[in-house]
Amino acid sequence: MLLIKKNKKEKSATAVKRGHTYYQWIFSLLAGCTHLVYGLECGWISPTATKLQADNSPSGYPLSDEEIAWIASCMSIAATCVVILYSYTSDRYGRKINIIIIAFLGALAWVIRIFDNSFICLILARVCAGIAAGGCYNVVLMYIKEISQDDMRGILCTLTTIFQSVGIFVMYLIGAYLDYYSVIYVIVCISIMTMLGMMLAPESPEILIKEGKIDKAMKTVAFMRGLDEHDQTVQTVVETMMKEAAEFKSMPDLNILSILKNKIWRRGFVLIMITFTFSEMNGAFAIITFASTILTSTGSEFVISPELLSLSFPVVMVLGSLTVASCIERYGRKPLLIGAYVVSCCCMFGIVIIIIIQKEAGGVPGWIPVVLMMLIVAMFSGGVCPVTFVILTEMFNFQIRAKLMSLVVTYFYYG
Repeated sequence: MLLIKKNKKEKSATAVKRGHTYYQWIFSLLAGCTHLVYGLECGWISPTATKLQADNSPSGYPLSDEEIAWIASCMSIAATCVVILYSYTSDRYGRKINIIIIAFLGALAWVIRIFDNSFICLILARVCAGIAAGGCYNVVLMYIKEISQDDMRGILCTLTTIFQSVGIFVMYLIGAYLDYYSVIYVIVCISIMTMLGMMLAPESPEILIKEGKIDKAMKTVAFMRGLDEHDQTVQTVVETMMKEAAEFKSMPDLNILSILKNKIWRRGFVLIMITFTFSEMNGAFAIITFASTILTSTGSEFVISPELLSLSFPVVMVLGSLTVASCIERYGRKPLLIGAYVVSCCCMFGIVIIIIIQKEAGGVPGWIPVVLMMLIVAMFSGGVCPVTFVILTEMFNFQIRAKLMSLVVTYFYYG
């Protein structure tokens, strides 16, 4: 009897250990490099603005505050305008080619700056970066979701947030201490390597099934999981995808209006829009942008150098992203998101109380507002932002995912 139990345990352990997830990690990291470049682009303005406004500016003359503001904002404007386009191209031509285009545009944005740094060319470069950014939070996340197995999806999707936070941190670090052109050369190399690497990546199996390439989809699923293509797990995964594809193929062509007429899909869309609305109202972006102003408004006496202040927030963002990546599969999405919002609300309330106390009664220890602000930023990068996007990728099935994600991501950039 004991021998039978032992054999059963050995078989169970063998079943658990079958296959591997190496390629899921490799290609998720590779696709996530587009977010690394996006993070570098997001952080570029902060350490570079003083160089562009100096007498020896790379632009040939010191740029005005208004010109810097246009250069900073045009990326988000361009991203907002093209997100809807990615919903069509990602379904029509596949996820892989779109990620390659995103990496190419990311490289082009920096190559332009190698040859010309006039105001117009900097605007053009940032627009190219914005067009690339428009696909980061939908095409890249869809691709990672579709090549990942269920128990890996959460942690792999949070890699994009980690990469973006690392990109901001690295840019703050190297942007302040390296030569203007040296920074550009480094980032161009990253973009080109990402583009070349994605050429070797497999297409999303759900796209392959949509195109009728069942055998190729079977090989892709097997390759990603380190299993034989005749393995029962691979067969089950592909059969499930085929059933979903057949079900929606029998339906008329779906557009946004027809999708929203479906009660279940409409309810899911409303819920995710409410979630993103609260994400936009989190306040972390305002803290990162106006940290020194907010700290000054507390009236507390402390000394923080601009360099230390600018580096501390990306560090906290990276730590928060790493934390959520390590526990998202263990504790689930809902508890982490609720916990992040509760902590954020308490910290925001604490900052308000500190400001009131300072005005009415007197000073407070200078470290308290700093800690509260760090916690808000950590909760944003370690819960509010990544978990919300993971939920977005999982909430809708393949046939409507691109269309609804494009609407939600457009709303995200607009906010």
